[in-house]
Amino acid sequence: MPRPLSERESLEQEQAELSVQLAADHRKLEVTLTQNRTRREFLVWWIRQAELRLAAIEARLAAIKAESA
Repeated sequence: MPRPLSERESLEQEQAELSVQLAADHRKLEVTLTQNRTRREFLVWWIRQAELRLAAIEARLAAIKAESA
């Protein structure tokens, strides 16, 4: 049975997954036609939410690193 991830490991894993997802979402946005306004608006919103979560993860990881130093 695998051991549970620490908070740092969990955040690092989520950070890696979000980075990959953001790259894919940016590619989707590039190919989404301007006529499909609803889809583009959703993708822009989704990307912004992911960027905000990524920033929160990076801040928490920096805090964890500072605590352990």
